[in-house]
Amino acid sequence: MSQAKAVEGVFAIHKPPAITSAQVVRDLQKVFNPSELFAPWLANEKANRDRENGFQKKRRRDKRLQVKIGHGGTLDPLATGVLIIGVGKGTKHLQNFLTCTKAYDATLLFGAATDTYDVQGKLLSKAPYSHVTKEKVEKALNGFRGNIMQRPPIYSALRIQGKHLYEYAREGKEVPVEIQERPVTVEKLEIMEWLEPESHDYKWPVEEAVREEKEVAEKILHLSQDGAGGSTEQSMDKQTSPSGTKRKRPPAYVEGDLIYDISRAAKRREKDSDVVMSGGLLETLEDEPPETSAREEQNADTATQESSMAILNVAQNPPPTITAQPPSPSPALSAHSTSQTMTAGPPAVKLRMTVTSGFYVRSLCHDLGKAVGSLGIMAELVRTRQGEFELGKNALEYGDLGKGEEVWGPQVRAMLEGWQTKMKGGRNGATVEEGDAEAGEEND
Repeated sequence: MSQAKAVEGVFAIHKPPAITSAQVVRDLQKVFNPSELFAPWLANEKANRDRENGFQKKRRRDKRLQVKIGHGGTLDPLATGVLIIGVGKGTKHLQNFLTCTKAYDATLLFGAATDTYDVQGKLLSKAPYSHVTKEKVEKALNGFRGNIMQRPPIYSALRIQGKHLYEYAREGKEVPVEIQERPVTVEKLEIMEWLEPESHDYKWPVEEAVREEKEVAEKILHLSQDGAGGSTEQSMDKQTSPSGTKRKRPPAYVEGDLIYDISRAAKRREKDSDVVMSGGLLETLEDEPPETSAREEQNADTATQESSMAILNVAQNPPPTITAQPPSPSPALSAHSTSQTMTAGPPAVKLRMTVTSGFYVRSLCHDLGKAVGSLGIMAELVRTRQGEFELGKNALEYGDLGKGEEVWGPQVRAMLEGWQTKMKGGRNGATVEEGDAEAGEEND
């Protein structure tokens, strides 16, 4: 009887900013484990475990009795939007959502590059942006539609010689082989809104990478070959004094388009002998507890405590949106000769896209910034659709978890039962749309 009432399958939740995808899973387990809705599922699971032999019980890695939950494609803390959740046997179908179309709304901020290609990374480089206009961006977008080649960012879950790319970055190590471009398809790409300087609140990150980190980034990201910033910014060691003599390199200087600060690097070396680069995104799927990204690993302990407390009050106090802090003036930037006016602030653009498997929105922002003769980082990302799940249509609001089972229970039951009905009818919920394919971002 309880088995007939047990519900499992796939549904979607609207992930808020400031928490990781893995934390959403943990929060769901805290809410689902004591609930009436999933009591039959837990009873069935206990009965199944009681029938296991000794060898099977010994092999079981997770001996805790709790609702089995996984997610189908990581969104990093900066991003919001559709996060696919599998419950029970539904976790076995999450792989299908890594081969389905995804739609994103993203904001690109011009004039800077970071190690993670977004505003949560460390600042590597700055470039002129006063020449960047909506018309130039519109023209450049033509080169990013259709079937294109794209190089994944260093902070991704792709493996090279058995090691995740983000692990090389976190350890400050050069990737042993070239990160190859991959074919992806952009089905739709358009400008939603053009944001003139001073008309928005998006800012570059404050923290600059230290010298060693920038040297690693130079090798991995090939910034000196970008053709943006380096051709317009004079290196400090090439500048001359009014008398015509060559200046000695000051503590802060520019090499190519990388901004170095010797004093900061020295302080960092005294403080920490291991060079670790910030941030990270994963293109991941877990049948079992989900793998976290580099950034998730760094913040998981704090996020666990904060989110567990916040989930009880989230209905009354929705999570705030994320914006980067205003940048501090760079002595390296102010020292060199350039026609760029930095006081006006950089422009930004909001893009809407529908993309396919393996596509990284952060790479698009990085590459589009270069294409218009500047640099670019992702300032905001919303996954508006993944497969058949869409924001405002059939995705549970995260805030409803704090309103009690009487609010979230009927919604989750309806979505899971709808999924079960589709599966019984021989239809895979992740591929009900024609032409479905997937974006591996986050994150990305």
